[in-house]
Amino acid sequence: MNDVAKITELLQPYLNNDYFYIVDVQVAGRQGGKLKVTLLLDSDEGITIDECASISRQFGNQLEEMNFFGESPFTLEVSSPGIDFPLTRIRQFRRNVGRTILLTLTDGKQVKGKLDSVADEQIVLDVQPVKMSKTKMKAAGLIPGSEGPTAFSFDQIKQATVEISFK
Repeated sequence: MNDVAKITELLQPYLNNDYFYIVDVQVAGRQGGKLKVTLLLDSDEGITIDECASISRQFGNQLEEMNFFGESPFTLEVSSPGIDFPLTRIRQFRRNVGRTILLTLTDGKQVKGKLDSVADEQIVLDVQPVKMSKTKMKAAGLIPGSEGPTAFSFDQIKQATVEISFK
């Protein structure tokens, strides 16, 4: 079991019976040098700075007491993924229903629209019409002619990000 898998397992008691969920775990650096452990956590209602700080203190103490990284010094960073971090979990998709999402599909094409619904195997995106020629759309990797409610299975989605609007 690698460090990320071990950390994920050790982190479970701090998730308050799945109230919080893990978005990402990263361990950067190398044994013998300084390591940086980054935990991205979230919940259906979001996660506060105080909650991140509490988990960081408690979990950091546990890692130190276990001598998890041996003699290697480490920095532990616990935060929310932020609005610009790609959506990777079904709970993140559900939390963003009603927002505009940009999908990059496994075939490289992109689709943009309002997230209408989320099921276990797929999402439904109300694809917005794009005002550009079909040639420019193809060059930009957009799917010409696709608009309105369209289902996309999670297997088709390479990356999904929330589009930030300042309107």
